[in-house]
Order: sequence, then structure tokens, then C-alpha cells
Amino acid sequence: MPAIAGEQSKNAAHSLLTTAQCQAQWQVSCYTPNQYRQAYNLNPLYRAGITGKGRTIVIVDSFGSPTIQHDLDVYSARFGMKSTHVDIVKWGTVPRFDSTNPDHMGWAGETTLDVEMAHAVAPDAHIVLVESGANQNGDGTTGLREMMDAEKSLIDRGVGDVISQSFGATENTFPGFRKGDFSSIENLRYAFKDAAKHKVTVLAASGDGGATNTNANGNGDYPYRVNAWPSSDPLAVSVGGTQLHLDAKGDRIAPDSVFNDEGASGGGPSHVFARPSYQTGVEQVVGGHRGTPDVSMSAAMKGGAWVYSSYDPKRVGWDLFVGTSEASPLFAGIVALADQVAGHRLGDIHQALYALSAQSSRNPSTGIVDVKDGTNNSFAGVTGYTAAKGYDMATGVGTIDAARFVPALAKAG
Repeated sequence: MPAIAGEQSKNAAHSLLTTAQCQAQWQVSCYTPNQYRQAYNLNPLYRAGITGKGRTIVIVDSFGSPTIQHDLDVYSARFGMKSTHVDIVKWGTVPRFDSTNPDHMGWAGETTLDVEMAHAVAPDAHIVLVESGANQNGDGTTGLREMMDAEKSLIDRGVGDVISQSFGATENTFPGFRKGDFSSIENLRYAFKDAAKHKVTVLAASGDGGATNTNANGNGDYPYRVNAWPSSDPLAVSVGGTQLHLDAKGDRIAPDSVFNDEGASGGGPSHVFARPSYQTGVEQVVGGHRGTPDVSMSAAMKGGAWVYSSYDPKRVGWDLFVGTSEASPLFAGIVALADQVAGHRLGDIHQALYALSAQSSRNPSTGIVDVKDGTNNSFAGVTGYTAAKGYDMATGVGTIDAARFVPALAKAG
């Protein structure tokens, strides 16, 4: 399913409010892309011409949105950005959009969030939107093969430098899991292996269920710690969530904390994959298994992202969206910027990311910003993990200062 973040907030203004107005009316903060650009120190990169030009971000969603180009154009104009053309690739039999179908509506919201967040960070990057004809639902397999086929096809044709995935299924829901047979997941990894071969970076939202995640029926969460794929895959960069505390300009008034309000940053050990070599340095945290997330970006309801949409004729205008489905495309934009600086695809950035993290305590020029305020990703009665010094399974290595991180990643990668 979309990592919950594809859902709109319960509050809908239909017109933009300031951060102060959101706090007064809803007791939450709301942020524009200009505030994000200040918070993540992106403006120095833009002044230097680092805008994602020449790089391509691939976004994969079921069904898509019939108004995505128009909505991106309106979004861009409102915040003083030039828009970009969204190339749409329909994979499989994509049904005609039906505004009375809740699945279509949910994925249209997800699509809008993904495209607008990626564009907000890398305004000159090319965006390719893959609209899959199958709905990836809670049973762990439906629709995923179609999505993986689409990704592999684009990779083989040389399309895309970074792929953002804002969907996931709990590892426990895959056939054979209870018997320790993980072949149903292993058999879906071909697109990621192909991406590694072609130096394409793969990202996945870590989920919005904290240390737990959605059960097979999709009507609740497991009452114990679980993880989700593709976030748990060692070949995917797992992007978790933080809460930003910003003023009207986008300057921090407090350090980032863990996303934990309408959902929580997904994270914890995989029950399928062993600890990859790039996490050897954090073995005391993750143990013998792959730990997630790897890095985190904005995702909290109390710091929601303004998104414009018109796919729902009854709900045209501005809404707040939240969750790690926001964080993944934000970080996809960061990777696109780093690819531009490097002059080539960086591919699997795990080794570089963890190497930079290991240096960050003594070398701030890495651009890794530790999240260590003691908040946690406990959710739905399941005890999670605490944001502590260094790597943790609430926010990974932490978040980033883009003006430093982008050139450091380009060099390390």
C-alpha cells in the first residue's frame, strides 16, 4: 500500500495558510517548498547551478493521477519555480481514472505528493512517472511484480538515475514467511539487482507504522515488531521520517525529532535479510539483520507538506500530506543533485552514506546531521526505537544539510 503518507490530512484548507495560521487553527505546522529549501540548506546549491539538471527521477505508483501535469504546473507557479514536463509511462492495463474509487483516489494523492516533492528539491530534474495498472495491496505480492517489471524495463532502456518507491508490504505477509521460506521476496528483487548493475539508485519509504506495519488484511497493524519490503531490501536506501521545527522562513527553532504523530517513522530489523556489509559499523545497533531506515527526511503531520491537486473535482486546492511517502521523493531530489555534481549516476549509495556518517561526528562537512533528541518511533502499542547519538532504527544515520551533503556524497560515491 502507499506508505500511509499517500493519505491527505483530515484538515483541508483548499487555500494556503501560513505556518502560524496552521498552528492557530489545527495545532500543527505546515510547510512550503521554500521552507524546506531553507531548512535543508538547498539554496546555496541552486545559486551554484546545482538543480538536478540532466538527471532523471523515476516515480512508481499504481494508477497515477489524471491531472498530475496541471497540478505540478500550479504548484510550481505558486512558489516561484519553473515547472517541468512529467513523462508518463503506463505499465500494464491502467484503468480509466474513477474519482469514486477509493484506491484510485488514494494513489492519485500519492502520485501528486511524490511528483511535487521530488520537483521541490530538484527543480530541473526530469521526472518519469510510472503508472502501474495493478493495485499493490496488503497480501505482500499483488501488483509488486508488475511494478518491478516496469522498473527493470526502464533501467534496461537507460531511463532514470534514481527511483523513488512510496509503497511497501510487511515481510510477514509474503507467502512462505511463516515457514522461513523467503523465496517470494527474493524472486521480486530482480529490478533492484538490475539497478545495482546499471548504477541506478533505488529508494524506498520506510513506512509509517513505526516498529510495526500493516497486517495481511490491511485493517490494522501487527501487535509486535515487523518490517516491510522493499524498504528492508539491502539494495534499497530506506528513507525514514523526521519532524521539522521551523519558523516562517524555514529556519529551525529546534532540532529535528522523530516523525511520530499521524503514524511514525518505519524502522527496525528485517526478518528476511541478514546484515549487509555496509552496516558492519552499526552492528551493535542492528545485530545480525538488515536495519532500517538508512536516512530520514521530513514526514510528520506536525510539519506537513503543502500539496496542490485537482484530481478530485470535489476537493480542488491545497492539502497537507504526511509520512515517509513524502520523505522518499524528497531524498530522491537530493540524489539527483548529487548525481549532477558527480557528473554520473552514483548507484547504490549505502557504502558512501555510512562512511560519511562514521566521519560526521568529527567532520561536519559530510552534511550528515544526527537526530538524537530522544524521541522514538513507538506506534500502535508496539515499542519502537529511540533517536540517539549515531545510527538508530528510528531515523538511520539522521538527516542532511544539502549544501554539504550533496558534494560530499558526489565525492564519496
